[in-house]
Amino acid sequence: MKRLWLLFAQAVTLLLAAYFVVATLKPQWLGRGGPMAGSTGAISILEAPPAPAGQAVPGSFSAAVKKAAPAVVSINTTARNPYGNDPWFRFFFGDRSDQPQAGLGSGVIMSPEGYVLTNNHVVEGADAIEVVLQDARRTPAKVIGTDPESDLAVLKIDLDKLPVMTLGDSDALQVGDQVLAIGNPFGVGQTVTSGIVSALGRNQLGINTFENFIQTDAAINPGNSGGALTDIHGNLMGVNTAIYSRSGGSMGIGFAIPVSIAKQVMESIVTNGRVVRGWIGVEPTDLTPELAETFGIKAGEQGVIITGVLNNGPAGQAGIRPGDVIAQIDGKPVASVSALLSGVSALKPGQAAPFTVLRRGEKLELKVTPAQRPAAAPRQSLPSER
Repeated sequence: MKRLWLLFAQAVTLLLAAYFVVATLKPQWLGRGGPMAGSTGAISILEAPPAPAGQAVPGSFSAAVKKAAPAVVSINTTARNPYGNDPWFRFFFGDRSDQPQAGLGSGVIMSPEGYVLTNNHVVEGADAIEVVLQDARRTPAKVIGTDPESDLAVLKIDLDKLPVMTLGDSDALQVGDQVLAIGNPFGVGQTVTSGIVSALGRNQLGINTFENFIQTDAAINPGNSGGALTDIHGNLMGVNTAIYSRSGGSMGIGFAIPVSIAKQVMESIVTNGRVVRGWIGVEPTDLTPELAETFGIKAGEQGVIITGVLNNGPAGQAGIRPGDVIAQIDGKPVASVSALLSGVSALKPGQAAPFTVLRRGEKLELKVTPAQRPAAAPRQSLPSER
């Protein structure tokens, strides 16, 4: 019996050894995977199942991009050197001074008629403008009008079957909302970046006369100027116009003009050839607690103090004096200089509007008939604004 048990143990040991060798060297003989007989160099891999046709990946913005991107164009400009024929300029810089200067930017197709909205600094001083669509069509563009004070310009192109941007409600934006920036940075081609609304109503940046910017951390770089800032549904929320940068590239602080303002500027340019704004001829200053105490303004009162009034200007003729505080324009509260500028500019020249004025503790109701705002001086753009 002992001998039989020894033979059985030896047989089991041999079988286990053989199984181990086969499982290691030839696993396919046991039907446990690996390459099929006769195949060489095959490996086992795992692949995800194909996504259902037409179904977007969760969290993807592809639908918004497909909706908005075709209406965002690249803008190429060329300009001659204004000093190219100056003999002293040619003496110091040679014949290369005759070479045209090239520029690039972006734009948004706003209507089927071919009106394109972009930044004024993109086309300012350009001798020739070319618009390139996402479908690779190229066409020259002509300038319909510009508005240096808001840094906007309207171009016109003549093409059929144009994709058109859908306008959203920028007044409904909230800090933290997701947004997409679409444009042509550095001329590499149309590019989409994403971020959030970092702040609203940014002003006093020294970029434009009228400032009410949407701030975003979506990457905006040189060449994005004039491009689209959209919501996650592909609706236009603003026109990208400037960045804060110490390096020339994106640092996560970009600014866009709200579409509510851009639309008004575009409609005025198309209708009148220029933007018509109201003007009353005053020098405003934000009301601080110290100024309020000096001029006898009650605590809690809001407004903008007037430090200077133009002789025979609309405000002076209406009775506004230095030291007055403008609290309301046409029933709307005025809490800052930028709000005053926006409120006055929205008034129709020649049509009287009610102003609420605080003077030494008294509240006065005055009728001011605004004149048309004088044309602005040419804008001097900064490198960091591109």
